[in-house]
Amino acid sequence: MSLAALETRLRAAALAYPETHEDHPWGESAFKVRGKVFLFLFRNDEGISFSMKLPASREFALIWDFTAPTGYGLGKSGWITCKLDAKTEVDPDLLLGWLDESYRTVAPKKLVATLPSS
Repeated sequence: MSLAALETRLRAAALAYPETHEDHPWGESAFKVRGKVFLFLFRNDEGISFSMKLPASREFALIWDFTAPTGYGLGKSGWITCKLDAKTEVDPDLLLGWLDESYRTVAPKKLVATLPSS
């Protein structure tokens, strides 16, 4: 899957969650639910990077070469950052599962209760 296609897929998946909107602080996209970020997304000529909060999957996520704890102290709170270039091979469903975990972690429990079980 191309990086452009992956970006489109992540963006569409993020916006499909209840009460989600896209904001643009610091030159990147921030996907928020009720004002709280669950996905940062940035793409340039070098590749695509995104950050998500993964309290349950964090240790598993960090085994991949394209992941690292998120900077600015967020890594200590369960955030991971993925950096992909055109040569990186990754299953998009894995990333969508992480996105789902991040949304469910950040969203209010009443909104999460409206989602199908994961």
